[in-house]
This record gives sequence, structure tokens and C-alpha cells, in this order.
Amino acid sequence: MAEKTIFKRIIDREIPAKIVYEDENCLAFEDIHPAAPTHLVVIPKREIASVDDVAAADAQVVGQLFVAMRAIAAKLGLSGGYRVVTNCGRDAGQEVMHLHFHLLAGRKFGWPPG
Repeated sequence: MAEKTIFKRIIDREIPAKIVYEDENCLAFEDIHPAAPTHLVVIPKREIASVDDVAAADAQVVGQLFVAMRAIAAKLGLSGGYRVVTNCGRDAGQEVMHLHFHLLAGRKFGWPPG
């Protein structure tokens, strides 16, 4: 049996997190090492390791994550814009093998990222 990721432990309420949004499919919480004034992590409750592991059966859940991010941005008044980032694999900077999106706002972002 694989060890639970930190995100699964947050979903299961085994460790605390500052949750800002939750529905039946997803959870959003404040990042513990923020890279912007607003930095949330948005995850599916279903365990999907990365973008490489998204299957056709996951389409509704992944779509719900984007609907949730739009709702969160509206609720927080992020009218100046925000960035949504995901990393796929260790070489891209993915540290937790549970699909997640970073929602960042509150400062100007450059391009290209990274």
C-alpha cells in the first residue's frame, strides 16, 4: 500500500490546512510557502498523480477544478488577474504526486515563467 501524499492527508483531515473552498470533487487551501500574496493550491479529492495520469473518466472532475478556480477568484475579487500553474513530473517541479493547480495573484507576473 502506497503512503498517503500530504494532499490526501489534508483531504482526510489528518493534518490541518487553511481551506478556502471545498465541494464534492475538490479542495482549495492556502499554500504554506506562498509565492504571491494570494497563493492557493487546488486539488481534486480523487487521487490522480499528475497531468500524465488524467484519464477520460477524470474529465468532469478536472473541469470542476477550473470552475472552482473561477469561483474562488471571483469570491476573492481577483479582478486584476491571476495565474493558474500546474507542474507535471519531477523535472517540471512537481513535488507532490497528486494533481494540483496553484492559483496565484496579488502581484505582477513575468513571462516566460520559470
